[in-house]
Amino acid sequence: MAPRNPIFEEEAEEEAESFLPLRSQPSGGAADGKARRTHAAYEDGSEDETTERAFESEEKVVVAWVSDEDCGDDGPPPPFSWRKLWLFTGPGFLMSIAFLDPGNLEGDLQAGAIAGYSLLWLLLWATAMGLLIQMLSARLGVATGHHLAELCHEEYPRWAMLVLWFMAEVALIGADIQEVIGSAIAIKILSRGMIPLWVGVVITALDCFIFLFLENYGVRKLEAFFAFLIATMAFSFTWMFGEAKPSGKELLIGTLVPKLGSKTIKQAVGIVGCVIMPHNVFLHSALVQSRKIDPNKKSHVQEALRYYSIESTIALIISFMINLFVTAVFAKGFYGTRVADTIGLENAGKYLQEKYGGGLFPILYIWGIGLLAAGQSSTITGTYAGQFIMGGFLNLRLKKWSRSLITRSFAIVPTIVISLFFDTYDSALDTLNQWLNVLQSVQIPFVLIPLLTLVSKEQVMGVFKIGPIIQVSCES
Repeated sequence: MAPRNPIFEEEAEEEAESFLPLRSQPSGGAADGKARRTHAAYEDGSEDETTERAFESEEKVVVAWVSDEDCGDDGPPPPFSWRKLWLFTGPGFLMSIAFLDPGNLEGDLQAGAIAGYSLLWLLLWATAMGLLIQMLSARLGVATGHHLAELCHEEYPRWAMLVLWFMAEVALIGADIQEVIGSAIAIKILSRGMIPLWVGVVITALDCFIFLFLENYGVRKLEAFFAFLIATMAFSFTWMFGEAKPSGKELLIGTLVPKLGSKTIKQAVGIVGCVIMPHNVFLHSALVQSRKIDPNKKSHVQEALRYYSIESTIALIISFMINLFVTAVFAKGFYGTRVADTIGLENAGKYLQEKYGGGLFPILYIWGIGLLAAGQSSTITGTYAGQFIMGGFLNLRLKKWSRSLITRSFAIVPTIVISLFFDTYDSALDTLNQWLNVLQSVQIPFVLIPLLTLVSKEQVMGVFKIGPIIQVSCES
């Protein structure tokens, strides 16, 4: 194993201190960082009962590990196991739902209708950047045994912690408004307009009870439910892609050749904001703790990161393809037309029906089913993320139903007001969704800076000797 470089470590510490002021802690003992305390707590089971935890021990999925003698600090990595990959499959797909929420669909369809295929390259690179950020979030959660919100509560002075919590809640509420409105629009479409928008919002608000019901049956059942919703989205939007038959040549050029015009700046910023969701970084660092991993054993941490990296990559490839299909459908059907600037979630189904007709399965309802799956899955994961954000930042030890109701109420009240006001104003609702996507872009630094700072502070790559960020084996 290569010796640690003290000069590099000094530079890393200086870089960490340059972002946001962390609490000054003397070296040695319990003050060396939350990570070492996590290791000790894991070994003797003495974790403080007053500390909020993402998952209780009995809720975690048990993984059969290779013995440390077979994969030590200097030994070869254990062989790849499909069974073990299956056991680790779940958190990455829950994380990927934030890449497929109604805000993303709004950004996709408007990018396609206004910019054609020209922003597909940005969608590709934003997804790739999102993957790197999510992998870093997962590494922080696995190696420290605590999620990002918990570490912010532990490491930052109170004023900085409260600012970060407020910004995280603002980003979450903005995303939740889009998700709830998207579900309500889908319900309105599928009910043929019989259910008004505000009633759809109330129906969607009740999804937290679905979440609580499924959570009682274990994390794997919850993951299976989300897998079904992702499969529903994939089927719906792939069907639409087949009906539209976009140009393969233009798809390839748009994906590989960067192009950005002055008229598409807002759509470009919206794509970045709706793909890289701030609350999703908090969520993923908590979800990876749903597997029983001993953070004190290097081989366990590295093997877990290996499978989480593979799973997250597969999940985001699927999400990228779904987003690409939606963008391509609207680029083929509406780019350069007089209605391009007026298309949004509210009226997209109507325009799709006029353009591509009914057929055996009317495309209006195919769109509605996909939109409903996107809205329902993302609102439930938003509730999940809200639990971790509130519980971690404020160190709240509340019952899950209490946290779900509190988290849901933050977004429902403003969403009902918006739905009542915008129910008859399609263009105003679409404009609001565009600016909510831009809001997500503005909020990115408030999660990215703490993430990078805490990675450097906790020295996830040094203290636990995990190696470079891309390294996923037992080799040093």
